[in-house]
Amino acid sequence: MMQFTYLLINFFTVIICFAFSFHPKIKFNRYFRSFIAASLFVALFFIVWDMIFTAEKVWWFDHQYTIGMLVYNLPIEEILFFICIPFSCVFTYFCLDKFFDFQWIKKFENYLLYSLVLIFTGFAVYYNQQLYTFTAFTTCALSIIVLKSILKADWLGKALVIYILLSPGFLLVNGLLTGTGLPSPVVNYNPDEFMGFRILTIPVEDFFYGFEMILWNLFFFLKFKKYEQNKYILV
Repeated sequence: MMQFTYLLINFFTVIICFAFSFHPKIKFNRYFRSFIAASLFVALFFIVWDMIFTAEKVWWFDHQYTIGMLVYNLPIEEILFFICIPFSCVFTYFCLDKFFDFQWIKKFENYLLYSLVLIFTGFAVYYNQQLYTFTAFTTCALSIIVLKSILKADWLGKALVIYILLSPGFLLVNGLLTGTGLPSPVVNYNPDEFMGFRILTIPVEDFFYGFEMILWNLFFFLKFKKYEQNKYILV
């Protein structure tokens, strides 16, 4: 059973959200096509990043927890990770945005986002010798700048709040992958390539890696969703 560990983590991450997608008050299933298009588009970038870092031994996988099927140097479960995690996060964003008012965050949004950009830039500069730290903080800062200032995304503050609300689930899933509750980690990290600070067993960088991944999934999902809605209106 141990070889199914990573597969089961992906499955339980997504199954409840998938089941509730068909709820008549949510109807997220109407946007499956938009989500799949967005997630595949974003996953391509993160999979290439993942392959490079695995090849460079920034991180590696304990294959006793995987079924043994590889895509280049990544377990198939790692590929599925870039679909399952975004699905649960985008679904949660969709539901919370549908049923709750997050307009209050607008008062603080610019301050919060540009403060994060400054903090991330500072960490990237200070830890420029640690490849994962430098890359995660640099790309996260750039993502916020591009989405906010160039692409004019007006939902970033809302996404930040919802990402924070999702943190218990993140701690559970990433905790398992990095060794919390398991005899050894599914994903191992080279101590020379990250800051060395962990929350439970999770490198701090993972939180910001995950944040930018979700931001780009949301950006493309909302774009594709809007396009699909307009198409149905025209028809």
